[in-house]
Amino acid sequence: MRIGVDLGGTKIEIIALGRSGAVMARRRIPTPQGDYPATLAAVAGLVRGLETELGQKGSVGVGTPGALSRVTGRIKNANSTCLIGQPLQQDLERLLERPVRLANDANCFALSEAADGAGAGAGVVFGVILGTGVGAGIVVEGRVLAGANGIAGEWGHNPLPLPSGADLPLPACYCGRAGCIETYLSGPGLALDHERHGGQALSPERIAEAAAAGDRACEASLQRYEVRLARALAGVINLLDPDVIVLGGGVSGLGRLYSTLPSLWRSHIFSDRVDTLLKPACHGDASGVRGAAWLWPSAE
Repeated sequence: MRIGVDLGGTKIEIIALGRSGAVMARRRIPTPQGDYPATLAAVAGLVRGLETELGQKGSVGVGTPGALSRVTGRIKNANSTCLIGQPLQQDLERLLERPVRLANDANCFALSEAADGAGAGAGVVFGVILGTGVGAGIVVEGRVLAGANGIAGEWGHNPLPLPSGADLPLPACYCGRAGCIETYLSGPGLALDHERHGGQALSPERIAEAAAAGDRACEASLQRYEVRLARALAGVINLLDPDVIVLGGGVSGLGRLYSTLPSLWRSHIFSDRVDTLLKPACHGDASGVRGAAWLWPSAE
């Protein structure tokens, strides 16, 4: 049995998968806010409770915000700030009395979709989360590519390619820089761009609904978003040349992206043909926790 834990800023979710990937159980609880010891206790309690319920022990994988520092073995770059600088892996291994595998939550998303989702059977999968933030993970031949610095797939904090016109001035990013892909392509980024160009304060979902109903300002905002996303993904294709790009997160629910982007990215890709597929996530909001379980390639 594989157990996966998705340690989010607002919720902790746990799943148990059988050998074939079938869901045996799934639970979620609120994340203790700003309290590292309580967060550890909550994760350990969920694992023990699920194992008691199912009558067996499992391997444990955990998806986290941020990444493990190769220097210190502690969490870095996490938006859940109580985790930063903490030896999360060692502490969970001590509490659960077994090895625990950790990976960035975007890597877990990509791994889930590569294992038995929209990227199943593909050699190289680039899994993108377009949500409150923008992240990505890379899976090559069924294995997460972490990278020499543990930051492979940190696509959202690259600069938006070729900014001009309506892209300027470059929006400030919480990371301290300006013009990051995340500032344009996250859900809040889309909403702020719409406001900046004279629109009302609307959520991405309402912008899409209004555009479909003929609102010109909302349609223009979606077109700006699509052009930017196409440029950003074209850079990924030129560098990584993935077989499949899988989109997840709230903004990935815009169905028009899957027909529009392949025509828009073509002029930015250095090839006479583009065979990379663009697909929506198969497992939706379960992809992160499923991917954490799949960090163990076999149910041990």
